[in-house]
Amino acid sequence: MCLEKLNHIHKKTKQWVQIYALDTWTCINSEAEAMLQALHSRSTGWIKSHLKILAKKWADEFMWKFYVWYGHKSIWDCGSMTLFIEWVSMLGAKAIQDSKLYNGQEASTRYIDFSKQKIFNPAWVKLWEEIQEQQRSFYLSILEPLKKNLAKKFPMQEWENENIYKKAISAKAFDISRWFLPAWTTTNLAWHSNLRQIADRIAQLRHHPLEEVKQIALVLLDTVSEKYPNSFSHKTYEDTEKYLDLCAKKYYYFDENIKDLNLIQDNIDSKELEKYKELIDKRPNDKTELPSFLNNIWIMKFRFLLDFGSFRDIQRHRAINQRMPLLSDKQWFNEFYLQNLPWELQEKAINHLKDIKQKIDKLNLSQEVRQYYIPMWYNISNEISWTLPALTYLIELRSTRFVHPTLRKIAHQMWKILKDKHNIKLFLDENWIEFDSKRWEQDIVIK
Repeated sequence: MCLEKLNHIHKKTKQWVQIYALDTWTCINSEAEAMLQALHSRSTGWIKSHLKILAKKWADEFMWKFYVWYGHKSIWDCGSMTLFIEWVSMLGAKAIQDSKLYNGQEASTRYIDFSKQKIFNPAWVKLWEEIQEQQRSFYLSILEPLKKNLAKKFPMQEWENENIYKKAISAKAFDISRWFLPAWTTTNLAWHSNLRQIADRIAQLRHHPLEEVKQIALVLLDTVSEKYPNSFSHKTYEDTEKYLDLCAKKYYYFDENIKDLNLIQDNIDSKELEKYKELIDKRPNDKTELPSFLNNIWIMKFRFLLDFGSFRDIQRHRAINQRMPLLSDKQWFNEFYLQNLPWELQEKAINHLKDIKQKIDKLNLSQEVRQYYIPMWYNISNEISWTLPALTYLIELRSTRFVHPTLRKIAHQMWKILKDKHNIKLFLDENWIEFDSKRWEQDIVIK
């Protein structure tokens, strides 16, 4: 197969967000693959006979009749595609990923060079751009002093590899300083999904409170329609559009005054839980997950404060139920980041935040647009509910020393509540070592 012959579709929004629909093969595309599976479900014949039908009729007419006309959504589940979205803001990326059915990857901010990364300006206003450059300049000014301070605080040990140690120091400096950058910071993401979920998600994103996301949704629709016109030509209905608009404008963001982590709902069925005590107690300590039928036992709901940077890891857990928190500066920032700056930079950081806040206040922005200028180390209000398997998985995964400390702290607090109330057996890493170079060995590199 010649890569030059593949037909990738490339489009961009008015704000220069780049979107690519990946063409993986030119012979049997996603629509054709969906057609083959649909035909196969109605016949005991060989797949070879369906391939002959495909060769004669192709998939266009089939998808038009059986999906668009009759609304057989299960057929649409059988075809998938991959979209690449570039130069999207952190807020835009979180909006696209705000689905339990999202599959994909996002660029790790731990390894991005923000001195070269494109800035997303939501309105292309010169004054806004000046504030953004001031924010990026501050970030760059603290990075090198922070690396030097960390090298003094955590000198290389005899057993450590020098290259890995240097990489670990740089990554930890990024891990602290990157959250001083606001949510206008841009990133890249890949989105892999079946055709039905792409259409359903685009329909929701078209009503998002942020104009950036609305524009991305429109270009996404244009992109996938060009790729598969017979699968994305269905009608829209006025009442449905009004309802989606209501959901987005009044109920999309979660914003409550929260101080500490609290369990606000516990629907555990103790008698039912007791039936599966053996199953829970004998689970091995090798990342084995609890069986999914235990989802029927209960739901627990927590509210807590967590900085926006670490929230991005919480959002990656698709098995939990959560609303998108509103990023604001009313909850103040997470003290972890200030405490890990050299003492001479702490006052500089506080003065910088005060100066930026005064300038943002003068812009008279809506609370949704204001989010772009709020640094990601600010705490946001979270409300999350989950079942026993989902909660167990999150606590054990996010409680290790390889996890960012602000999120790790939340995971340990949840574990204590779960243990005190229901004596659930969990496997936790209770080693609170501040610096472990092995944490930063988790990377993807081309050799």
